Amino acid sequence: MQKFSVLMSVYKNDIAENVITAVKSIIEQTARPSQVVIVVDGPIPDECMNALNQLREEYGDLIEIYPLEQNVGLGNALKEGMQHCRYELVARMDSDDISVEDRFEKQLALFEKYPDLSAVGSDIAEFIGDKENIVSIRDVPEKHEDICKYLKKRCPLNHVSVMLKKSDVEKAGGYLHWFYNEDSYLWVRMYLVGCKFANIKENLCLVRINEDTFYRRGGKKYYNSERDLFKFMLNNKVITKREYRNSCFLRFIIQVMMPNWLRKFVFLKMMRQSPKK
Repeated sequence: MQKFSVLMSVYKNDIAENVITAVKSIIEQTARPSQVVIVVDGPIPDECMNALNQLREEYGDLIEIYPLEQNVGLGNALKEGMQHCRYELVARMDSDDISVEDRFEKQLALFEKYPDLSAVGSDIAEFIGDKENIVSIRDVPEKHEDICKYLKKRCPLNHVSVMLKKSDVEKAGGYLHWFYNEDSYLWVRMYLVGCKFANIKENLCLVRINEDTFYRRGGKKYYNSERDLFKFMLNNKVITKREYRNSCFLRFIIQVMMPNWLRKFVFLKMMRQSPKK
């Protein structure tokens, strides 16, 4: 089995119990990682730091912890962490989510079958409270060609679910800061240098959300971030002027004009799939 790293970032708002669950879910896999890199993005509560030290004692050198003096944001934290990843394949994991036990096995198999791939993601199931309480599914296109079309309108890979080739990430400039959209910014840059993508049409990650998740997908700062990302795509001829105007108009309506309750309804009913019963 090919060796690979897992890359995580932990920050001040993370809950110790959720961090432990997330880390255990990536270690207790049918295909176990060879290295788990955890970047501590600035000061965190003692309870959370104690949880990381407990995991380090339990799993030994498999877990490597790299603390940063100040909070630098997810993009910059992952950029730092990527430098410590020793293997070509690097799987992303968020600090409060859960990977299903055969996630890595299935992603490694796809890389083996299609060695020209640069990134392999999957669909995700979003839950509130208990992991059995799945409230929505974020499904994404499976094939490279469809992913590239989807990229022009929405994020085509679920960040928490991806396994990446480190060399291709670096070829695209690596992780960089972009408010709320460091992942989409990376996918666009990887697209521009000719990287190939794929998604596995299974919910390989369970993503923890809460009642306020979709409320936070609004406001002028969030809108400006997405507008600027579409501007970047326009300047690099990924999208046309018409596509740029249409995308900006739609997001202005959803993220700035809509009240929170209506935005939540739009996300859950129009931008997500209902969970299969």
